[in-house]
Amino acid sequence: MAQVLFDNCTLLHTPTGEMLEGHSVLVVDDRVEEVSDSSISAPNARRVDVGGKTLMPGMIDAHVHCTAATMNLANMAYMPATLMAHEAGAILRGMLARGFTTIRDAAGADRGLAAAVDKGLVRGPRIYYAGRALSQTGGHGDLSPIPDDPELCACGIKSTWMAHVADGVDAVRKAAREELRRGAHAIKIMASGGVASPTDPIRNTQYSTDELRAIVEEAAAFHTYAFAHAYSPAAITRAVEAGVRTIEHGNLIDDATARLMADRGAYIVPTLVTYETIREFGPAMGFPEVSLRKADEVLDIGLASLEICKRAGVNMGFGTDLLGEMHPHQSREFLIRSEVFSPAEIIRSATVTNARILRMEEQLGVVEPGALADILVVDGDPTRDLGVLQGQGEHIPFVMKTGEILIDRL
Repeated sequence: MAQVLFDNCTLLHTPTGEMLEGHSVLVVDDRVEEVSDSSISAPNARRVDVGGKTLMPGMIDAHVHCTAATMNLANMAYMPATLMAHEAGAILRGMLARGFTTIRDAAGADRGLAAAVDKGLVRGPRIYYAGRALSQTGGHGDLSPIPDDPELCACGIKSTWMAHVADGVDAVRKAAREELRRGAHAIKIMASGGVASPTDPIRNTQYSTDELRAIVEEAAAFHTYAFAHAYSPAAITRAVEAGVRTIEHGNLIDDATARLMADRGAYIVPTLVTYETIREFGPAMGFPEVSLRKADEVLDIGLASLEICKRAGVNMGFGTDLLGEMHPHQSREFLIRSEVFSPAEIIRSATVTNARILRMEEQLGVVEPGALADILVVDGDPTRDLGVLQGQGEHIPFVMKTGEILIDRL
């Protein structure tokens, strides 16, 4: 029985944002066994003197694409699976160093990559994956070139590394069932236009109500949920009314739609850092001009969407949605949100709220007895200075995941 005792901690209580000085935390195997405001007797434990630094739970990013090794998504179709896996390994190691011990991959990762992390073959956060997203023809997941002679076989489902392009109720049921059979933790739906896809306007709606309901029904049959990429009020409303549990992005949301989400208990996962990095680095990296214009449109209104959702009381998770070369900018999402939310509120979204999204409340996002032992030591107070969560983990000298010490520079 492995035991690790953390002494002299300033414990960040993520549900309230309180900083609790003089605490001790005992980990036994993969779980937090005891949390105390006085010393804990554990003579057989390995002792870690935190030195008054902040001890907090590992963070969760609820919208990543850890297999997206380049901003040029069209080129991903030609990347060998073995190279993609190695690229993903490097991306995952970076996320872990930045303090993310859990991620929800929103299209691209699969059971093999998740298993490699679980077995320790790849060092990174645990992965909750959606497998391939579901997209209609010409939707956000359809990155195929436009042919002069299109193939219009009604029975076809085209599959790529990140999406099933499927049309009609029967086809989307089959595609959803296939991903669920392969262990998907939830089903991702492309319910509106997007930035990276060149042929669909950002404000359009995708999939019929019947198709959306069929996908939600299949997810529910597996005791899980559907989450949807959606920007406009019309797309968000259709998805939420069809039973979608989590809306991704949502930059163009309005007050009425936000109130609907709050009334239905739906979650939203904004991802503002991806548009900021596209604007900053996209032109030099050959990001398509049409996509750059769409990124500008949703970035300019992004902070307003946070204010609308905050005012309506929408449950807000934390996501980043970065691609390829932009993954190292993951922690900038904290700074962008700080114009609307306090540091404690932002950290809560990346811990407590995201744990609820994953249906892992009381297991992830907290340092409490019975929780999984995902623990960070941070040199500084993140509730006062979000700068200590920036960069590539320079201020995070210690990372534990499921009781295993993965980074130790104390």
